[in-house]
Amino acid sequence: MNCWRGSTRVIVCLTAACLWVVPLIAQQEQGEKPKPAARETPPLFDTNSEQRETDQETQNVRPDNGPMSGVQNLSLGTPEVRHSYWVPGIEYSNAIRSNSVSPTAASAWNSTSFISGNLSLLEAWSHSLLSVNFSGGGFASTDAKQGNGQYHQLATAFEIDQRRWQMLFVDQFSYLPQSAYGFGGTSALATPGITGTLSVPLPGLQSSYVPGQSVLTTIGPRYSNASAMQLTYAVSPRSSVTLAGVYGILRFVDAGNVNNDTAILSTGYNYLMSRKDTIGLVYLFNAYHFPGNPQALGDHAAQLAYGRKITGKLALRLAGGPEVTLFRVPIANSSRRVSGSGRGALIYGLERGSVELSYTHGVSGGSGVFTGSDLDQVNATWNRQLSRVWRGSVNFGYARNRQILSVSGLAPLSYDTWLAGAGLSRALGRTADFSVAYQAQIQNSNVAICGNPACGTNYTAHQIFLTVGWHTRPLVLR
Repeated sequence: MNCWRGSTRVIVCLTAACLWVVPLIAQQEQGEKPKPAARETPPLFDTNSEQRETDQETQNVRPDNGPMSGVQNLSLGTPEVRHSYWVPGIEYSNAIRSNSVSPTAASAWNSTSFISGNLSLLEAWSHSLLSVNFSGGGFASTDAKQGNGQYHQLATAFEIDQRRWQMLFVDQFSYLPQSAYGFGGTSALATPGITGTLSVPLPGLQSSYVPGQSVLTTIGPRYSNASAMQLTYAVSPRSSVTLAGVYGILRFVDAGNVNNDTAILSTGYNYLMSRKDTIGLVYLFNAYHFPGNPQALGDHAAQLAYGRKITGKLALRLAGGPEVTLFRVPIANSSRRVSGSGRGALIYGLERGSVELSYTHGVSGGSGVFTGSDLDQVNATWNRQLSRVWRGSVNFGYARNRQILSVSGLAPLSYDTWLAGAGLSRALGRTADFSVAYQAQIQNSNVAICGNPACGTNYTAHQIFLTVGWHTRPLVLR
């Protein structure tokens, strides 16, 4: 009941905000002359952009003007929008796996086929932008524990950019048969929407604002959603303030996991030291609730932050500071704990690719295992355009979830997760693509990783993904 009440409040707030925004958009569009309809679809992006010089690429990229203390991931910028358009498509992916998704099942190679419909939409007005990416369909598996079912992923963002203020609405939803952490590897199955040059760039929420799922051996399908609203106001030409609210849920269909609700309030002050460098202060309050469990956490963090952005070349953000966690039900006779929190992200643009690094340390929702956990998470990705049609990528991930406080004399329960993979993708003309990817998943724990006495303390799975996708040419809206 509390979950539905919280969700209702979020939906009402978002609806009211959108009703308030629509007249603003209409007012902005008054006086603009309508564009004549084109007889044929013009190119939206240069499909041979990988052959251009780096300086020319930078000139056709819109700078990332998001606040340093904001909730979205960093980016090197977004491609210049020439038209509003939408693109539907279909995708088939086959995942070959060395083990069952359930650690209780016997080890055996299995195969799961995913068939989905994809949709990407980009609608641009003079001072606002709507981005949508969706993938959803069904799957059939030879793994008896996974069986047959459906999966869906949706990411949306609506931005309003005025002279002195910016407003942002973001929503990320997924319904998956297994943990979202590492789902699909580096294949097209991992992200919603259309891949290739027509993919809609949409920086997602930072991992610390999304319900975590970094314990691989949680049981069965689950759905997750994170809704965010953010307002940034320029106090002066060099300084701005940011206020954001995020509400997230993680629900498991099968029993044996820990559901959680997360409500986050973030406030920040940003000061532009130069055209490239920003410093600031960030305050975060996280409220973690676990339906059906009396425990609840109230987490306060204050962080000093530094950011540096060079469009098309570099994006850096570092933040850290003290953290105070309050427990509704005392743990080990303690109702509070003082610790530290921090996060960092780096994107570095190469001549024909990029490198991305991120790190998070602090309290999280527990990833379906704990009623709150200490989380350390590292992710790294390298991608490169190998030729005119081939593109390669390598990824690595590590996450450690540890019990916040333990009984005196006993080691805290912990789960360590490693991901490592690589992939190749190839364009098949202008409307199709093919990709092959490999990923290893390894999880260790200092306790049995499931309730079955036959379960050990480690779990390893190898995955191979083969994906073929097709989409229409862009359907121009205006």
